[in-house]
Formats: sequence, structure tokens, C-alpha cells
Amino acid sequence: MEPFESDRIIRLLPKTRSRLLRLIFSRLAVILVLITSQILLIASIYGLFAEFIPRFKIIQTLFTLSMIFFLINKDMDSSAKLTWLWLIAMFPVPGSLLLWFTDNNFGHRRIRREITDLILETKHALPQDPEVISDPELAASGTDDLCKYLNRTGCFPVYRNTDATYFGDGAEMFDAMLAELEKAESFIFMEFFIIAEGYMWGKVLSVLSEKVRQGVDVRVLYDGMCEISSLSFDYPKRMEQFGVRCKDFSPVQPFLSTHYNYRDHRKIVVIDGKTAFTGGINLADEYINREERFGHWKDAGIMLKGEAIPSFTLMFLQMWNINEPAAAWEPFISAPTAPQHTEGWVIPYADCPLDNDKVAENVYINLLYRARKYVHIMTPYLILDGELETALKYAAQRGVDVQIILPGIPDKRSAYALAKTHYRTLIAAGVRLYEYTPGFVHAKTVVSDGEKAVVGSINFDYRSLYHHFECAAYLYKTPCIADIEQDFQQTREECRTVTPETIQNESLFYKLLGGFLKVFSPLM
Repeated sequence: MEPFESDRIIRLLPKTRSRLLRLIFSRLAVILVLITSQILLIASIYGLFAEFIPRFKIIQTLFTLSMIFFLINKDMDSSAKLTWLWLIAMFPVPGSLLLWFTDNNFGHRRIRREITDLILETKHALPQDPEVISDPELAASGTDDLCKYLNRTGCFPVYRNTDATYFGDGAEMFDAMLAELEKAESFIFMEFFIIAEGYMWGKVLSVLSEKVRQGVDVRVLYDGMCEISSLSFDYPKRMEQFGVRCKDFSPVQPFLSTHYNYRDHRKIVVIDGKTAFTGGINLADEYINREERFGHWKDAGIMLKGEAIPSFTLMFLQMWNINEPAAAWEPFISAPTAPQHTEGWVIPYADCPLDNDKVAENVYINLLYRARKYVHIMTPYLILDGELETALKYAAQRGVDVQIILPGIPDKRSAYALAKTHYRTLIAAGVRLYEYTPGFVHAKTVVSDGEKAVVGSINFDYRSLYHHFECAAYLYKTPCIADIEQDFQQTREECRTVTPETIQNESLFYKLLGGFLKVFSPLM
């Protein structure tokens, strides 16, 4: 089908009347059938072994014990260990096989090796300016320690001369993004977790197609799960009709694999190496409230201009250039920036789930431990491991004003129920919790003491902190931090306060669901 354009809104896919019919005749249906067949085949082989191999029960018992010993000695979050131990205790053979399967990374060893090699290869592509990181003001606040950590674990320098504009509304950021895209002269890089056809993506695609005609290098990268939820498996080829280079990251294949667990959750736009956007906002109509799904959609993002932009360029190219020569990166990384003579420091950073560095969680924990007055958080999900929950409680117990805004209308009942399992413990420690009554909070922001903040794609849950590729911008003493705090206060006015009484009166459904799912939360 030829793409069509209406009022500069482009669609590449026909509108389907029946989601059920689309599912039945989709590639996903074929994949599910093939994966189910593989599971049944494995179960059949296991049954044959159990029937015809003498002393098979002894073999499986020894295998289960060996996996338990392996698990006890493995470097793993303690909550995840407990979950695995419970799973193996309840289902010895399936649980042990699943642990062995996931630990051996079947199905994504190649991509794991390629991504980690690329990150190592480019670890020093952006050298740290020694004059910036040695500023006495960073040392006086202890921020220099975080700067050194981020610079050593990845190629994440700290920058000055970077202007930051905060958006507490998806539609506002969308308007700014369109305006900046229309100014592009050299290249546009876009990386998103979700792209769905509609008004928002149609407007963007219209601008991108025009920019291609003007000779701009346009590249779009989206997570492969979009092929299941919103786009067709041949969507990259459809994009090529406009000259837009397009890739899907880790598309779902009809084979049992652990690579489906690692998703590209990042949101990045880079324009000419001079402007970058990041935050929680994807390219779908609900993010700008053109479509209502869970009441009002509250989101947040940030626009950066200046010296920090090459870091976002590098993040994008690290994901884009799998199986491509690194030499092609240099012109984009070294593209001239537009320095802004503004106050403060900015550190763009990313987190990769394929290494042992919990960068995203460590930044959040650093903010909590360094806080003196307050830490104010907005997050759609609250599924905490022991370290992060301890950091939240410790901050509150030493007198820091810790407040968290969560959705009043959830997008996932399971996540909503799991968040509530933390409420009683956090409130007892002095953390103040709020639920956004108009709808769904999708913003991922942390602001502390009026001088530190994080805006990005990183949720307070296991998926973001352990299983997703993520990104964010750490801000120190930039003027927009006041805007982030103001947005938090304005959002809180539309929230209901969570109290011990509201917890007590919570529906039995959510209590039972949360209690059951908490056992599996590290694996979700």
C-alpha cells in the first residue's frame, strides 16, 4: 500500500477495524505458535528422558542442587536470588532449567558481545575536559564523585555551557521538537521505545520526509516490540520509501531466547549535534493527550542545547552501529555544537543491562544519600529492590523530605499492585506518597535540594534498572531545576495522599495480587 498524507500527517499502515483479526493473521501469531511448539518439544524430550533413562531422578536432583549452589554464589541482587530459590523450590526441574537457560544468555550472545564491544571501543571517544571536572564547586558538593563514576563506567563526561529546557507536558515538548526538527540541516537521529501511527508520529514523519528531500541524514531506531504492539514487521522498508534509514532493535523472532527481556527503553532525539531531547515521552498520541487511555497522561522531558549534545549522539550511534564500522561515527560525534553560556553542569548518561554496572540505580541512590533537604520523585512504577528501598527509607529517616508521585489510574494492574506492596514500609519510614488522580503519571524525574535533578527514561522498577537500555540527563545547578520542582509541586496539588488508612482500605484484589506478584517481581 502506498503511503498517504493528510494535512501533513503521514500514515504508512492502513487502519484496521478489528484488533482480533489483526492479531490472528499477524506475524506475532505465527511466532507464538512456533515458540509454543518449541516448549512442547522440550517438555516431550524431558518426558522421554524421565521414562527411558535409568536413575533420571538422581540426575535431575544433582542438576537442581548444582544450580542452587551456583545461584548462592552468583553475583546477583538478593531479591532476585530469593525469587529464583523460591521458584526452584516449588518447581525444581523447570526452575533449574530456566535459571540455566537465562544465565547462559541463549539467543542473544551475539548481540550482547557486539554491544559490549562497541561500548568498550567508544569508551574514550568523548574525553573529559579536566578543567570542567576539577571545578571546586563540584568538589564542594560531592558531585565530583558522581562525575568520576559516570566517566569511568561509560563515556559520560560532565559538561558546562549547556542550556536545558524542561517540559512538564508531552504536548509542549512535542511542539518544541517539531520546531527543532524543521531547523535540521545535517542529520536527525531518533531512538524510541514506542512508535505508533497517529497524529504525533504522522506529523514527525511528515517533517522527516521533507528533511530527506533537503539532503538531511535521517535515521530512526525503535524497539522491536513495536512490531507486536503498533507497527508492522516490514515498517523499516516502508520508511525507506521516504529515504529515512530505519532499524528495529532486537525484533522478536520465532525462537526461544532470553534476548526478549532486554529492550531499548530510551527516548533520544539528536539534531545536527546541536540539540537533543530525552525524557519519558514516546511517539504515540497518548503521550500528548490526543488519545485518552488512562485519564490525563502526565509526562516530562528535557531539551538540551550546547556542549553536552555529543554524548547523546554517541548513545544513539552505539545502538545504531551494531555490525557497522565505528569509523562512520566520527563526523557525527565531532559535529560542531552551539555552546550556550549558561550556569550549571549537565551529564548525559546511559545504562546497559548487559554489564554489571547498575548505573541508573547508582545515580538514584547517590541522589538519595547526598540529599540534605528534599528529594521529590515522579515515576509511573515503584517496584524496588532492597538497595533502592533502603536508600529511600534512610533518606526519610534522617530528616530528608522524600516525596513520590505515582499514577492514580494505572496502565498495568500488576505494576500498580506491586507498587502498593511498598507503601506501608515507605510511609512508616517517613516517605510521603501521592497518587495522581486525573490519570497516569509517566514522567521519570527526580529533583533534590533545588540544585540536582535527573530527567530521562528511567523508572523506579526492575525492568528499567536491570533489563532495559536507558538514558537520562543529570543536572547540577542548572536554571531549569527550579522548573522541575515547580512542576512537581503543581502536580502534587492534583494528587491524593496515601495514608495508613487508605492502605488499610485498599481493595482485596490489589492486596492479593501484589502479595502474589511480589515473589516474582525481580523477574518481571
